[in-house]
Amino acid sequence: MRDILVNVTPRETRAALVENGVTQELYIERASRRGIVGNLYKGRVSRVLPGMQAAFLEIGLVRTAFLHAADIARAVPADAELGAPPVEDIGKLVLPGQDLLVQVLKDPLGSKGARLTTFVSLPSRFLVYMPFGRGTGVSARIADEAERERLRALVRELADIQQAGGGYIVRTAAHGAPPEALRADMLYLARLWEHIRQEQLRVATGSLVHADLPLGARMLRDELGPDVRRVLVDDAGEYARLCQFALAFMPEAVTRIEQYAGARPLFELHGVEEEINSALERQVQLQSGGYLVFDQTESMTTIDVNTGAFVGNRNPEDTVFRTNLEAAVAIARQLRLRNLGGIIIIDFIDMEDAAHREQLLAAFQGALAGDRAQTQVAAGAPLGLVAMTRKRTRESLEHMLCEPCQSCAGRGFVRSVETVCHEIYREGLRQGAQFQVRELVILAHPEVVERLLDEEAPGIAELEQRVGKPIRLQSEALYSVEQYDIVLA
Repeated sequence: MRDILVNVTPRETRAALVENGVTQELYIERASRRGIVGNLYKGRVSRVLPGMQAAFLEIGLVRTAFLHAADIARAVPADAELGAPPVEDIGKLVLPGQDLLVQVLKDPLGSKGARLTTFVSLPSRFLVYMPFGRGTGVSARIADEAERERLRALVRELADIQQAGGGYIVRTAAHGAPPEALRADMLYLARLWEHIRQEQLRVATGSLVHADLPLGARMLRDELGPDVRRVLVDDAGEYARLCQFALAFMPEAVTRIEQYAGARPLFELHGVEEEINSALERQVQLQSGGYLVFDQTESMTTIDVNTGAFVGNRNPEDTVFRTNLEAAVAIARQLRLRNLGGIIIIDFIDMEDAAHREQLLAAFQGALAGDRAQTQVAAGAPLGLVAMTRKRTRESLEHMLCEPCQSCAGRGFVRSVETVCHEIYREGLRQGAQFQVRELVILAHPEVVERLLDEEAPGIAELEQRVGKPIRLQSEALYSVEQYDIVLA
């Protein structure tokens, strides 16, 4: 069974998805930078780049947003075969200065602007409406074939009655839903789309046309399925808002929304705070004694699996196999918890047995099955690595909660004290030869000054002799190890 925990503070809302007492996913929304995925904007084309088959649009954000030709809706003949139409030349699809209704696919990440699409999709409790799409799809998580056919036929019938254009996707929550509920969703989506169309005509270019729901309501809409036991909210105002939202769209779920009023913080009580802190660490311990090492870079994330203190009690191959199996499950959970996306390379421990390699890959894919984000695993990568991709729509937990270290500028390491001492020697020689001064004053971190006075004292003496000037050392507690200044006195 699953629980949804919602923690509210004055400027931040956090939500956690907990399965069988273990935190699986975290969502954070701050007033200073709310996520914009799903928002619709009235944008204006600022540049068209034929070489990239893309355009950049001004949508009112700091950076221009990116729109690829494949994400531009265009007229498709009714008798055309289903599937993605061939990508046309971007120059024939949009022009500089043209206004477009666009929806955000990906939040701005790092130095990249938001990723856009004109294939608008509007989610409700049971359905996703695509005004420029066609056909009816059913969530792959609904495994019962008879139920899939029932839902597909029902949605098609209701769409014909409503004479609604566009296409629909039936969401996982629609499993077992009655026709009245689907019809109500369809009517709501039709009204919402008409409101968006009218709002698009009214607002200025570069303005928000329609914003997605706040985090708490999104959790109810997207995650509150039959397997969710309860929704715990630790704020009275947010509790009232979620109950009001549930009464309007999912009245049967209101009884599962509870206000938490305990003395101990909600996230601390359920171990979520501890999970957040561990998810920001580079190393993750496995129960067996092995461990994982995560390295997140701009282009990809690498994960290294190590046996660590686990030596097993059988042969080495069995020890490695068991460590890899445990690591596969842990990695799948960490990907969701840390919200890692893009290209991911996993270096499992080498195994000689081909059957073990196949079992490991199957176990890893099974562990990924519960991930809402789209994943794709490529087997047989060079050097025995496992390469995969995970769809990235929002910032990772690390990027959301952390910033680059001011000392190392995000490199993850700093120059050693010894290296800095040698840099000071070179800079002292350069400045001593260029300028006529009475003395050189070296300002540096206390550890650097201590080394210069101890192990490197002969070097300071030689530097004084070569520049012909006395040298004075001054400790600066606020300096980083790499920072130093040489003052000419």
